Amino acid sequence: MSDFNLVDPRGWEYDLQSVYAAYLGYFQLHNVPWYERTWGGLFESFEDFLTFSWPVITVTDCATGRPHIVTRLTSIGAFIKMIKTRFGETLPMVDNILKIRPFETSQRHLRTITDYTAYKKLYSTLPAVALTALKARVRAGEPKALRDLWDSKEKTFLAIDFEWSERNQSSCSEWGYAAARCGHLDANGIWPPDPEPNYRRGHYIVTEYVDKIRNKHRPNFPWAFGDSQQIPKAKTPQILQAILSTMCSPDIETTANTLVLVGHGVSGDLYQMEQMKIKIPHNVLVIDTSVYERVLFNSGARGPMKDPSGQPRAQGSTLSLTNLLLSLGVDIQCQMHNAGNDAFMTLLALQLLLDPHNTKIP
Repeated sequence: MSDFNLVDPRGWEYDLQSVYAAYLGYFQLHNVPWYERTWGGLFESFEDFLTFSWPVITVTDCATGRPHIVTRLTSIGAFIKMIKTRFGETLPMVDNILKIRPFETSQRHLRTITDYTAYKKLYSTLPAVALTALKARVRAGEPKALRDLWDSKEKTFLAIDFEWSERNQSSCSEWGYAAARCGHLDANGIWPPDPEPNYRRGHYIVTEYVDKIRNKHRPNFPWAFGDSQQIPKAKTPQILQAILSTMCSPDIETTANTLVLVGHGVSGDLYQMEQMKIKIPHNVLVIDTSVYERVLFNSGARGPMKDPSGQPRAQGSTLSLTNLLLSLGVDIQCQMHNAGNDAFMTLLALQLLLDPHNTKIP
């Protein structure tokens, strides 16, 4: 299609197939017998239209999240100029072309489409383009993307939390999880999930660190979960990987995984999983509840708020998990900074942010 060149996606706003469709619509509306014109052969089919050699990139639309093969206004102008130069007639710039606003901001691979085979090949990559953008949207806490995930009632939201030594981050002393298997619950007529009976959960304490790691700045409480299990450090990755495997769908580059990972300040939890060499499918979506809540607050969706000192909350500020729960009206009756409790409360916080009116607080 072309050599490998990168371009800034700004200005690439016009869906290529809609350019062709818009001109045919214009001809019909204004009774233009294009099929009798000397240039009419370029419009006999979309494949003929592509022989002009259209420069394109693939992007997703900010508003819809749908992927598109797009070209620039200058390229449409070049096509009109070609018609004028080669055939001596002037085509107008039609105004009903599908125009999008690219979500992507980094440089994109420029390609030149000259035939339908090349277009079809590029079109087949659009699902992967959409998935890449969806992963970025969800990680950035885009409200519509997260609500669509929840409203689909088919994902498994898995909140994971780790506790580790303040002196050595690689020393993981405990971890816990809580999961809402929405597809399973909805199939059984349960919606929305009732956190207390419907969240699957667990808490594991690493035997080698039992009562040996005591953090001063953020005290840990390994025995505050209740039904905890002690496991050897060497078995920790194996057990966690097995739990993930019960909730994952296949790693497909064109489709989002059934599993959605959730964490509050999730980068630390992902680091721990990386250290343990846990295999997370590339198509897993990741939600950071601290980021999502901050986006909601910055957009005004959470209304005026005060910080712990009683002053108006500053734009761009991030709430701790405890303060987030308090802002959601949760009467916290469990000990925080226990990995099992924190995982459960993180998932509860997410559900309250997504569906505050229908979520039952335990």
